[in-house]
Amino acid sequence: MKRKRTKARELALQLLFAIETSQTDPDEVISIFWQEYKNTLPEIKEFAEILIRGVSKNLSKIDASIVSHTDNWEFSRIAIVDRNILRLGIFELLEMKDTPKAVVINEAVELAKTFSTQDSPRFVNGVLDKI
Repeated sequence: MKRKRTKARELALQLLFAIETSQTDPDEVISIFWQEYKNTLPEIKEFAEILIRGVSKNLSKIDASIVSHTDNWEFSRIAIVDRNILRLGIFELLEMKDTPKAVVINEAVELAKTFSTQDSPRFVNGVLDKI
């Protein structure tokens, strides 16, 4: 069974993706999402919510960091999944000092392996390592 924070990161990624790709109010997307995942353990849901709210609150700062650390990449051309994995990782690196940096980067790389393309883990690792 996956660790609780790993599962929370997966759910947060799915939620961030849903928020970005939907034309619906983010709070409504979150509400509908948790209805689908109503059996999620409270501590998993709580950590996922911390990540989602933190990324949302710091979005412009996080996206500026992505832009400044991705040479020869137009922000809009970064895959939505990769962009949101980076957002989660950057938020944790910069704002959640209780998680070791190596763990944050490793978790982001694992998300990329699970949810994105073959080249994504290396891309995500490279960007987060620069930060």
